[in-house]
Amino acid sequence: MDRFSIIVGDITQSDAEVIVNSAHNTLLGGTGVDGAIHRAAGPALLAECRSLGGCATGAVKLTSGYNLRAHYVLHTVGPVWQGGRLGEPALLASCYRSCLELAAQKGFRSVDFPSISTGAYGYPIPQAATVALKAIMDFLAAHDQPERVRLVCHSEKIADIYRQTWNIWYAPDKAHKMPTSTDDNRK
Repeated sequence: MDRFSIIVGDITQSDAEVIVNSAHNTLLGGTGVDGAIHRAAGPALLAECRSLGGCATGAVKLTSGYNLRAHYVLHTVGPVWQGGRLGEPALLASCYRSCLELAAQKGFRSVDFPSISTGAYGYPIPQAATVALKAIMDFLAAHDQPERVRLVCHSEKIADIYRQTWNIWYAPDKAHKMPTSTDDNRK
């Protein structure tokens, strides 16, 4: 799909109009992506987040991007992995859908996502990839906006898991597969 890609990079350096923060319920910063976004955006982001009253798991809140290249930040709270029997897949899917719905309502043309819940919250990456890609691809199939959605992974290893999952479920044929680092592209 031309509107969707999986890349390796630093989401705090994203040129997207809006980036997604895999936030803590308090929205007051934390570790991983959350801490990196707060550090890069500067103290004004924390001040605005304090005024929002937190965020429920699976929901989304919008702030300015401050010192980030992105103009806005969508803060979403992913589920803590507890074995998958406590509604974690539905909550994770809600994170992606809620962000895309708000982005479309606001007319944002480009959105970059991190791998939500797969760091400190312990969601297994292969399962998270399936949930995330289904939520994103279903939304894009039904909506014209946003025009560009990227999943920004912090390592090639994680990106490969998402690409392999995409190839299994969404590549209509070999010509449409996303290359992985394990592919031999010389053939």
